[in-house]
Parts: sequence; C-alpha cells; structure tokens
Amino acid sequence: MASTLLLAVVFVFDLVAFALAVAAEQKRSTSHIVQEGTLNSCRYNSNVATGLGVGSFIILVASQAIIMVVTRCLCGGQAMSPGRNRSWAIILFITSWVTFIIAALCLLAGSARNAHHTKGSIPAPAKPSCATLKKGVFGAGAAFIVFTGIASELYYVLYSKANSGPPPFARDSGVTMANM
Repeated sequence: MASTLLLAVVFVFDLVAFALAVAAEQKRSTSHIVQEGTLNSCRYNSNVATGLGVGSFIILVASQAIIMVVTRCLCGGQAMSPGRNRSWAIILFITSWVTFIIAALCLLAGSARNAHHTKGSIPAPAKPSCATLKKGVFGAGAAFIVFTGIASELYYVLYSKANSGPPPFARDSGVTMANM
C-alpha cells in the first residue's frame, strides 16, 4: 500500500520546486546599455533567478531521489505481480525519468545562461551585445516539474499496488527432484 506521508512529502517538494522555477522565470536577468563617456557597456539587474533555478533543481532532485530510493528504482526487492499495475508502473517509471531529465536540463541551462553576463565596453556609436536568457526557459522547467511530479507519484502508487499482491512465483513452478 502506498504511503500517504511519502506522497505528501514528495508533493510538497514538487510544489516548492515549481514555485521556485516560476519565481526564477519572473526574476530572470534583464540588461540595458549604459553610456560611460565615449564607451557603451551592458548593465544587468540582479542575478536572483540563478539561485532560484539552482534551488528548484536541488529540490526536484531530492523529490525524485525519495521516490527512487523507496521503490529501489525497479532494480531490487521482490518481483512485482504481473498485470496492468506493473505495466503502468514501468511506463510511468520511464516517463518520470524522461520528464525529470528535461526539467533538470531546463533549470540548469537557464541558471547557467542567466548567470552569464557580457563584459567589456565598445566605442559609443556601436551597441554592445547584451546577452540575456530568453523568456520561457524556467517556465518550461516548471511545466516539466509538474509532469515529473505527476508521473513519479502515479508510478509510486502503481508500484505499491503491484508489490502488495502475492509473489508472482509463490506456487510450485515445476517438477521437484526430491522424490526421485
């Protein structure tokens, strides 16, 4: 049977990771060109979004790790009973990892790109290239955090259902040689 406490903890972790990713999207760096004498340079606002993106990534990793430790990543423990629950658990296991990887890449790439600020000045008539993070990278990470949370929690519930039945090979599985 699935633990409601575990599901609640993972839900809260995913909710916090989502909130941090949305906040990172709202606080991403912007820039403007500043003329200093005869030179133009880029001026960036605060770099809060990088920390928010990294924090969201760390909490997302913790959430995924909790589910995978409890279920042993489908690698160890008792074999699951055959049936629909096992099939869906395997599908959702793969789905949760794919969406997790996409969310993690969006958060890490967004954080790295948001932290990158161009340096230097160029003569005044020319405009410098003030590179900033494009809108939507942290938003995509937030969306995939939601998909990861849904897939991993459903995976855990179906894994628990498939594991709560009798062992798949509990009955006599063949001819014994002890009587010979």
